[in-house]
Amino acid sequence: MLNKHFLVSGVVQGVGFRPFVYKIAIQEGLKGYVKNTSSGVEIEVQGCIQSIESFEKKLNTQAPVLSLIKEIKSSFVEAGCLYKTFDIEKSQREKSNTTFVSVDIATCKECLEDLKSKRYKNYFGINCTNCGPRYSIIKSLPFDRSNTSMKAFSMCEECKEEYKDPTNRRYHAQATSCKKCGMSLNTSIENTLKAIKDAKIVAIKGIGGFHLVCDATNDGVIKKLREHKNRPSKPFALLCKDISTIKSMAQIDTLEEQLLLSKERPIVLVEKKQNEILSKQVAPNIDKIGCMIAYTPLHALLFNEIDFPLVATSANLASEPIIVDASTLVQKLPFVDLVLDFNRDILNPIDDSVVQVVDKKIQTLRLARGYAPKLLKLPIKSKKNILALGAHQKNSIALCFDENLILSAYIGDLDSLTSLEYFEQTIKHFKELYSFEPELILHDKHPSYESTKWAKKQGIECIEIQHHKAHLYATKAEFGLGNDCLGFSFDGTGFGDDATLWGGEVFVADQRKYHFKPLKLLGGEKALKEPRRVALSLLFEHYSLSEVLDLDLACVKSFSSEQIKLLHQSYVKEINAPKSSSVGRLFDAMASLANGLQKQTYEGEAGLMCESLYEQGFEQSFDYKIVDGVIDPVYDLLDPKLISKFMNTLVNIVVELAKKERLEVILSGGVFQNKVLLELIGSRLEKEGITYHHQQQTPINDGGIALGQIYAYMQSFK
Repeated sequence: MLNKHFLVSGVVQGVGFRPFVYKIAIQEGLKGYVKNTSSGVEIEVQGCIQSIESFEKKLNTQAPVLSLIKEIKSSFVEAGCLYKTFDIEKSQREKSNTTFVSVDIATCKECLEDLKSKRYKNYFGINCTNCGPRYSIIKSLPFDRSNTSMKAFSMCEECKEEYKDPTNRRYHAQATSCKKCGMSLNTSIENTLKAIKDAKIVAIKGIGGFHLVCDATNDGVIKKLREHKNRPSKPFALLCKDISTIKSMAQIDTLEEQLLLSKERPIVLVEKKQNEILSKQVAPNIDKIGCMIAYTPLHALLFNEIDFPLVATSANLASEPIIVDASTLVQKLPFVDLVLDFNRDILNPIDDSVVQVVDKKIQTLRLARGYAPKLLKLPIKSKKNILALGAHQKNSIALCFDENLILSAYIGDLDSLTSLEYFEQTIKHFKELYSFEPELILHDKHPSYESTKWAKKQGIECIEIQHHKAHLYATKAEFGLGNDCLGFSFDGTGFGDDATLWGGEVFVADQRKYHFKPLKLLGGEKALKEPRRVALSLLFEHYSLSEVLDLDLACVKSFSSEQIKLLHQSYVKEINAPKSSSVGRLFDAMASLANGLQKQTYEGEAGLMCESLYEQGFEQSFDYKIVDGVIDPVYDLLDPKLISKFMNTLVNIVVELAKKERLEVILSGGVFQNKVLLELIGSRLEKEGITYHHQQQTPINDGGIALGQIYAYMQSFK
């Protein structure tokens, strides 16, 4: 008889790992125990060598689908006693945590079937070890019921039997409950359905917060929602019953279908069909829609009675996090006609994830429910506990200890007091979860970012990481790349090493070698929301003041002649006209000149419009010069094919520099959310035999900055 001890670390709690261990130990006739600890899952088995070897093989190859094993440490030990059985022991709390939190998962097929059974019939809170809430309800590790918001609900005898039976799907499912002992709704599903059918706006509690929901086929109620949320044209996401509903409204490929049906159930951006089903108010002026399939039992019960898609947008005010409690919702969103709430607290707000398929690969736009917190293993071990604070927009944070990097879910733009409080709350919660105290804080170089200001108040060593380098290093982190790369970092604006605004940067190895010719942002911050100001700046670069005043262009006509004269003075004298090399701002100008988008109502609106207006198969482009590292396109701003020529020019620039430098290529930054642009570049680079990388599992936009900050530090300061 031999004894062997195992410590399994990674995402191994709340995913059915202990029942799995119990099952394979019994199969092999082994005795001993398994238990959760703050370090992971601890196992000791006792038996003959052949059985132990077979057990270990199964442990490595047959783990539950929701688990993510980071490491298995094992060693033979002296027998302290002769075990009589194999048991699942009570969890053990330790001073430090090296286990990791599981993500929230969509309701599994078995639980959906159980909704029809006598015991669980129509119970909206059904779940098991294979599905349901995890991160959104956890207070501390280990992942035991007493450490979650399910602590408030005492299990009935029938639930206890299932919970204690290692052969049952609900064995140690911490969120398990039933109609007898579980949650209750504040109003009936029937009332909710009636309100939706009567063209009302309804707030429905989900896994990570409330959605504002209404009939996606009804123009009137969507217009009403837009007016109340002051959201004139930003697309709304759709919640759908099944894949056939989505196929009736959109063109989807195999990978998009797999993502829509996956256990994570993200919002997937897909190509909109011309159809009579969907209201044109859902996603005006663009050719995409964001769809997700119902992922909670409550959603499933609603869709039993309706056969049309629903608008499902996060319940919040602009620049604020998703609302998680009904009282706050009623106070902040008084226009809501009905609130469908239940009495399980959401401890960690989390939005829906957003992805798209680009170049036959997934591209993550918002890392949230189903994917976050995200664990990455670094190739080297950190000597310090590091906290990275990310950027100002699309903020997320990251922790690093040993070789572990944990990227948080999407927090949002840090433009409001509520968002800042959520940012601080997330940091506090992560520190408590992982018994983590930072020894070093990494932050962006921009002195006005709220994350930068917060970092400098903490009394801890701080290091600033330049924004566009962080974009590139986020890609390097995902693919384990070294410094010998050609990096294109294209986005809106970021604070550069020379204290100007960057956004169209090209790095060779770790040095900025090329950048786009800077343009003047007339009115400073105002130019970020008014593409017409950037367009006017480009016009002033190509035409005299009198010629500009005579142009028959919507962007010119949107100003009075006096305003144009004043802005021209600002341009000439460089007063409140900071320079920026941003490619994102160039997209703004093109959308204004070609399509009449003068004021953006949401970030990225100009890019989406340009994407929808690009003519596939059109190959003409503008000329350009590259002198002393400055990229200077020669635009014809009155060309009727302006947008297509502009995007083709960007492709040509990337490909020429890639052929010249002959290095692996990295494409990162918010501009590369443009599916058309990224696929055009990818196709050309493949023809040239040049290897290229863009982020897939982590956000390519500012949501990946915290990841890049840590990897940049690890590579540059090690």
